[in-house]
Amino acid sequence: MYKQILSIIFAAVTYSATAQQINDSNTPLHLLKPDYRLAYGVSRTEDVKATMDRVLRYISACTPAQVIDKRTGQPLTNLKKVDEHSQLASGTFRLTSYEWGVTYSACLAAAKATGDKAYLTYVTDRFRLLRDAAPYFRKVYQKKGSVIGNMRQVVDPHALDDCGAICAAMIKASLDDPQLRLDSLIANYSSYIFNKVYRLADGTYARTRPQHNTLWLDDMFMGIPATAYMGSFSRNSRYYDDAVRQVKQFSERMWVPERNLFRHGWVEAMTPHPAFYWGRANGWALLTLCEVLDALPAGHQGRPFLLDLLQRHIQGLAALQGKDGFWHQLLDRNDSYEESSATAIYTYCIAHAINRGWVDALAYGPVVQLAWHAVESSVEADGRVMGTCVGTGMGFDPAFYMYRPVSPAAAHAYGPVIWAGAEMINLLGKQHPKMNDSAVQFYPHSIATDEPIFNVDGSTKF
Repeated sequence: MYKQILSIIFAAVTYSATAQQINDSNTPLHLLKPDYRLAYGVSRTEDVKATMDRVLRYISACTPAQVIDKRTGQPLTNLKKVDEHSQLASGTFRLTSYEWGVTYSACLAAAKATGDKAYLTYVTDRFRLLRDAAPYFRKVYQKKGSVIGNMRQVVDPHALDDCGAICAAMIKASLDDPQLRLDSLIANYSSYIFNKVYRLADGTYARTRPQHNTLWLDDMFMGIPATAYMGSFSRNSRYYDDAVRQVKQFSERMWVPERNLFRHGWVEAMTPHPAFYWGRANGWALLTLCEVLDALPAGHQGRPFLLDLLQRHIQGLAALQGKDGFWHQLLDRNDSYEESSATAIYTYCIAHAINRGWVDALAYGPVVQLAWHAVESSVEADGRVMGTCVGTGMGFDPAFYMYRPVSPAAAHAYGPVIWAGAEMINLLGKQHPKMNDSAVQFYPHSIATDEPIFNVDGSTKF
């Protein structure tokens, strides 16, 4: 006890002496290092790539591209032998899900941003498997009325979740490499979107759950980007027009202009229309705007509307970013948890908007840099992504959203993390971020100084 007391006294005396030595007269206190919880500052491209690579290694190991016999677990090397006992090999994630459609698009973007063919190979290996296996599983489905596992989503989609995101990714891959021969899969997916999906009277994608004629914000992403990319794939402008019309019709019901955010759900018979600003759903909406703008021709008459909506949405989101870079599960409720998948989607979208010249790098570059630090903090050493909300239905009370479980087994963040990293690499290659007076600033050109505080011409005369 006596030694402990002496230690406390010594520490107090040392702190007092130090406090007397450091003061406003002899120390630039504004340059003292803040005690950030997560990283702060300008990322290095190689560090961004390392984070992406951890995720790629993880998903590569746990999403095998194989057809197996369910009875034996053995790979089926001859697809002509596919029967009612055949299925895609079970991994941690489903190769045919909408979450993995996002992951395929992300890996295609990562291959271009990094030049690393491993990302492209991940996609093409799985697309070729689905392409080659689909005709045999379709025969089983027609004969038996069912197939085991996730190939049912390929041969007979039942919802936009089954087909939209993966269809968009397959179109992108096919536009880059027609030799993939994915046309029949794209045709099957797009047939569901254009001919079978449930709609309101004006044609807006809708569902009959949890209430009759319900709009889910998620469905903007599940259907609209694929529609827009069909314009590029088929060279038929009606798909571009339909994509813009869908965005307008969703926005008329779900956009809340005083918040610059989208509500998650809209029920036709409900009065009034509650607004719960779920993070990931707003991410799907923002990602939809980016995807449609990428697909539309430069002169399309719908572009000004989409750009204005995207700019206002980013403005609304930036105002709600948390101090460590994350966004919250309910965007306007800081007492809800920080959520990784929404944060990763926003990171990609805002960085992409800067890179495309749709929003200002000076205003939003620091936002997206802070967001990337949050994203990378969610990635474990083994590549698992933490802090992701599991699949979520629709509710009209805060408890429903705020108590949704989180799990690294939730597939929703893996693609967005890779996509965000790819776009950060593009951003760091185009912009010139630099620390100035302890803050991240973005500059359109390189500034040749290593001083902690400087003018935009690099001088330090103030």
